[in-house]
Amino acid sequence: MSEQGDVAGQERGAWRVFLAFLRLGLTSFGGPLAHLGYFRDEFVTRRRWLSEQSYADLIAFCQFLPGPASSQAGIALGLARAGYSGAVAAWVGFTMPSAIAMILFAKGLESHRDLLSSGILHGLKIAAVAVVAQAVWGMARNFCRGAHRVTLMVIAAAIALMMPSIPAQIGVMALSGLAGLLLFSAEKAEAHEPLPITLTHRAGMLWLALFFVLLIGLPILAGVIHGHFIAEVDAFYRAGALVFGGGHVVLPLLQAAVVPSGWVGNEAFLAGYGAAQALPGPLFTFAAFLGGSMSTEPSGWAGGMVCLIAIFAPSFLLVMGALPVWERLRRNLRARSALSGINAAVVGLLLAALYRPVWTSTIHQPEDFGLALIFLVALIFWKVPPWLVVIASGATGWLLAS
Repeated sequence: MSEQGDVAGQERGAWRVFLAFLRLGLTSFGGPLAHLGYFRDEFVTRRRWLSEQSYADLIAFCQFLPGPASSQAGIALGLARAGYSGAVAAWVGFTMPSAIAMILFAKGLESHRDLLSSGILHGLKIAAVAVVAQAVWGMARNFCRGAHRVTLMVIAAAIALMMPSIPAQIGVMALSGLAGLLLFSAEKAEAHEPLPITLTHRAGMLWLALFFVLLIGLPILAGVIHGHFIAEVDAFYRAGALVFGGGHVVLPLLQAAVVPSGWVGNEAFLAGYGAAQALPGPLFTFAAFLGGSMSTEPSGWAGGMVCLIAIFAPSFLLVMGALPVWERLRRNLRARSALSGINAAVVGLLLAALYRPVWTSTIHQPEDFGLALIFLVALIFWKVPPWLVVIASGATGWLLAS
């Protein structure tokens, strides 16, 4: 086939990838684990884009990386089907429906705050308490087994509460990785089926180099160029690059970046986080809400898109950079031991965020605590979908305030 034919075939493939992921972006409620289930049904069972074993290995790869696992799995699937354009098409299809809804909510909250009663906003904040508590519960059960991991979790939470800053959180994760190397021993990885993705090691090294150049260079650039644009890109890129354990863990990093600086008020921050639970697609689209809510420029649609792209950029770079060396990474026992320590620490960071700002700014009276408990039990034990809890919480807040 000619080069022109290859390009045309790739474009057709990218369009098909976009349509497949757009449907998922409009219907995939329930958070990262549910998203991965939807992906399996769509791409393994129905479309047969890859085998069950390849899909399982793809999920293991995405769990190994920092960032949102479901979005990274989508990027990798798009990359396998239609190259780089397929990766972008998968991300756009899966992400944009909820991102657009979050920016619209931010603009509505800004211009029509009087139409959205304080009771509804408080209800959304109570929903956020329940959702974050559920995330802490589930992640602690998975990542904090044994006295050493629980201790790491508690130390990380204590440090984050005593020193609520992004450098402190990064330091906690680095030290926890070192502790993981010393304390934990990982089991040898089993043989697996290679992922159906062809990228050269040279290309992978270039993408990884760009990831680290931006991670190190953006804070330096933000210190030299005192502008809100570079500062926002730096904050959201760093949040996307340093989040281990899923979308909920981005909460403390984003809160430390946007609330103390005055970019977004704490009430709006928690209301937006609660509203994000009611939407399909990745939780990282919360960044679009924050960008749309900024008190500084860029804000609105421009701010939402800037922050959205900045927080997802590390996922693209890591997926494309790490895939060629995945075989080596997954068999590196030292790397997996370090990751075990980091995972315990990020549960601690999320536990600290559950207390401050989520709990301290929301639970003011016994009724608040009672509602949060009811919604938490509904999420954990009755398996009620988060979007339904959010709707019920907002309606309850409105009724109680009437």
